[in-house]
Amino acid sequence: MKDTLQYLFEGNILTRAQAKESLLAVGKGQHSESEFASFLTVFKMRPLVSDELAGFRDAMAELSLKTNLGEFNAIDVVGTGGDGKNTFNISTLACFVIAGSGINVTKHGNYAASSTTGSSNVLEYLGYKFSNDLGKLKNDLGKGNFCFLHAPLFHPAMKHIAPVRRALKVPTFFNILGPMINPSSPKYQVLGVNNIENYNYYKNVYETLEVKYAIVNSLDGYDEVSLTANSRLASNHTEREVSPSDFGMQPIKPEKLYGGNTIEDAAKIFLDILEGNGTPEQNNAVLANAALGINLYFPEKNLTECVEIARESLASKSALNKLKAII
Repeated sequence: MKDTLQYLFEGNILTRAQAKESLLAVGKGQHSESEFASFLTVFKMRPLVSDELAGFRDAMAELSLKTNLGEFNAIDVVGTGGDGKNTFNISTLACFVIAGSGINVTKHGNYAASSTTGSSNVLEYLGYKFSNDLGKLKNDLGKGNFCFLHAPLFHPAMKHIAPVRRALKVPTFFNILGPMINPSSPKYQVLGVNNIENYNYYKNVYETLEVKYAIVNSLDGYDEVSLTANSRLASNHTEREVSPSDFGMQPIKPEKLYGGNTIEDAAKIFLDILEGNGTPEQNNAVLANAALGINLYFPEKNLTECVEIARESLASKSALNKLKAII
């Protein structure tokens, strides 16, 4: 690590392989917390490059508890968080709508970092039991087309990483790594990012991976399709801007996406939407993000067709029944 730090302090950039080896060593407990803190600080003093982020992603993927769910041909819909918008759990709800349409979902998530309620918070509150047991995960997929991979159970290397992150108390590149390191390696991923820098990082990294992906960033800073503005959308070798009208919807006001002040508030919104009692704006935000996932899975369909598939999943209570099946 001393040599790596000196190399970085001189203004050099790591190759993808060097970045991977550096973080592998940290994840295996081969360096002190002080050394690792210095390493993280380098990347607060200057921007990451995409090869470095790709290497860090490769290291965390190798260090994770491998969970082979390839037979389910699954999708994940997940955001980086960090947008400071305190929305309700749009991505997680979209996952249940997608599951309700018959597509398998292997969702990777964690407790909230910056909002009131992360995916782990709301699912735990609703009674979902976290597990890294492969049999349970497959059983959940069989019953509900959905399983949840609670990040702390799948990333043992974090025991060497988390104390330093907590001590530093500032965002680091780990804040954007989470969505990239789903231990089940789903074949399809919808990834939300909160700014143009992270959008470009993700785009550059995912172009090197064998994944069907859609990377989305709302132009006003949400890490999902918010319908409050147009969104950037990058998928395998294509890039475009999508507007609410592309989903057959009207723009909505940001306050309509408010997620409440407590986990109880978030869970109530979550159930209200699945039970058919969501507001039109809440429903549309969920349906738009679910439609992105369905469209990634079925690229021959257009977005408005995918919205209708999602709408049927929600209206028929199929999405709600998938939640009930796994709890």
